[in-house]
Amino acid sequence: MTTTHIALITGGSRGLGRNAALALALQGIDIIITYQENATAAQTVVSEITKLGRKAIALPLDVSDSSSFATFASTVQQQLQQIWGCNSFNYLLNNAGIGINAPFTETTELQFDLLMKVHVKGPFFLTQHLLPLLADQGRILNVSTGLTRFAVPGYAAYAAMKSAMETLTRYWAKELGGRGIRVNILAPGAIATDFGGGTVRDNDSVNQYLASQTALGRVGQADDIGGVVSLLLSEQAGWINAQRIEASGGMFL
Repeated sequence: MTTTHIALITGGSRGLGRNAALALALQGIDIIITYQENATAAQTVVSEITKLGRKAIALPLDVSDSSSFATFASTVQQQLQQIWGCNSFNYLLNNAGIGINAPFTETTELQFDLLMKVHVKGPFFLTQHLLPLLADQGRILNVSTGLTRFAVPGYAAYAAMKSAMETLTRYWAKELGGRGIRVNILAPGAIATDFGGGTVRDNDSVNQYLASQTALGRVGQADDIGGVVSLLLSEQAGWINAQRIEASGGMFL
């Protein structure tokens, strides 16, 4: 009898989260995705995964609202029992995020606090609440950005939050190693999705500039990232732990 593996992906209704969900489903993994507002898009992803022969569900979650995490974890546990007949899942992808482009001199406290809630406090306490449901020998994959390595004006606050997650990744790997849980962080480069208002995708001058600064001569697509997620959560990558892995096509070398 084949053991079913289950991945929980925050922000899985679009962009990189959606692509990662489909890539994992193609590897025989069942999926739980979260969405904040667009239930229709989330259900479309669920339908796509179902057509691939895997089970999938979509649950609402606002990662900026840590007061909701205990209830969310309880809901996940109920769904695991009802749909899969188990009490644990295997992979957690902390993917949900927002992009705010504002010069350091013009970044407001409101923007800073929102970025902190979504990109640091949210993953920190959500993961804390979900740990009792994460199977031993499981995997946690956080998401960073190429902007922690190279500096592009307008992303000081955003990159600072991701730098915090890179540090937390190492601490989680250290503290969870006793359970055999591996923790890594994936840093995409510029990707042509709707993230951050779709600037990389829709602004030709930005797209062309970033492509000119990338060794492979183009900006990334969502399809470039899903396979990396699948690899890092696989047994083949089981000895990779506490690492920042950049998938940028070679930006700003």
